[in-house]
Amino acid sequence: MEKKIILDGIVVAKHVKDQLKDRIEELKGKDVVPCLATILVGDDPSSETYVRMKGNACEKLGILSKRIHMSKDTTTQELLEKIAELNNDPSVHGILLQHPVPGHIDERKAFEAIAIEKDVDGVTSLGYGQTAFGFGEYPSCTPAAILEIMDFYKLSAEGMHAVVVGRSPILGKPVSALLLNRNATVTTCHSYTKNLPQIVKQADIVVAAVGKPNFIKGEWIKEGAIVLDAGYNEGNIGDAEYESCAEKAFAITPVPGGVGPVTISMLLKHTVHAAEKIAEIQGKHK
Repeated sequence: MEKKIILDGIVVAKHVKDQLKDRIEELKGKDVVPCLATILVGDDPSSETYVRMKGNACEKLGILSKRIHMSKDTTTQELLEKIAELNNDPSVHGILLQHPVPGHIDERKAFEAIAIEKDVDGVTSLGYGQTAFGFGEYPSCTPAAILEIMDFYKLSAEGMHAVVVGRSPILGKPVSALLLNRNATVTTCHSYTKNLPQIVKQADIVVAAVGKPNFIKGEWIKEGAIVLDAGYNEGNIGDAEYESCAEKAFAITPVPGGVGPVTISMLLKHTVHAAEKIAEIQGKHK
């Protein structure tokens, strides 16, 4: 068998960011500074950390980070008004509403309020539908990261059997659609799936997206399969049991340092692309 590959997300993320630098400079030459607005509602400490990480990643590349922190008592209506304000702000190119929001807020309604051309995090149902149909500009960032890693390492999905374990609207479902659009045969599994180990054992590509630490075991993995672990659990643990899965896999993403860093870089890539599209429209109107 060929030499095993550790799919290094830090290397892939750096590659993505390096490619963005010239594009950002070109935009600045047209007096356009790519801008991502992040909205944090409440005081969830891990959400605060995520928003700060995303903001710092923006600033390092020269993308403007507009941080909006709303109190935990914010109503759905107040949040919708803030999103509408950002939709109408021509200096803002991407909008990210940090999940989860406090329980009394209608999160889905808030996500749906984000204008499609600014939905750089791929959270709207329209964005999901466009992704599934194969012409979405901004797929959810973690599924986009998984494909970016595959592209960087020249791992083709064509003709492969991909098993996705998890069906969340921003990970399991869109990554299933993206792999299907790349001519993989896709099985999407979830908590009601019977004989899960036997199904995973058939997979050429396994996407772990279930949100349970060390859930997928090495004995479930077919010899020579590709394992893409999108899980991130307390203690820097993925959804796949790394050591045992790595023994069987031909290629595997580590946790941390696998899908995570690439997810943030995809958010930056989508924001730059959104800025380019808006700059192009503005250029035509001059």
